[in-house]
Amino acid sequence: MRQRIATTLDLIRANPTGRVALKIFIAVAGAIVVTVGIALIPLPGPGWLLVIAGLGVWAVEFHWARRLLAFTRRHVHAWTRWATSRSLPVRLVLGSVGLVFVATVVWLSLKYSLGIDLVARALHYLATH
Repeated sequence: MRQRIATTLDLIRANPTGRVALKIFIAVAGAIVVTVGIALIPLPGPGWLLVIAGLGVWAVEFHWARRLLAFTRRHVHAWTRWATSRSLPVRLVLGSVGLVFVATVVWLSLKYSLGIDLVARALHYLATH
């Protein structure tokens, strides 16, 4: 499958018009994926995964994106190796910090984008019941 895609891309690049059209298509498709990923970063979900996927799309045609994707992979793998080599209490602290961070981002997103203050509602509920 990978060889077939490479052959198809080579055929498209052989034509000057195809080369330009492919660059434009890859640039626009990568920009859409990266933009959606950046928009989803503050929300729980695959924000960073989409940003990295967008880099992967750009890496098909742009050398700078290949280098940035390789840099990102190296650092993610290094972080994963470091975190998994730690003791269970350290991993629990790392997970707890991540959970608090995500909860804070969700709370602030709801409060400032939709006007829903979950903390105030919870405190009000606890005070009245």
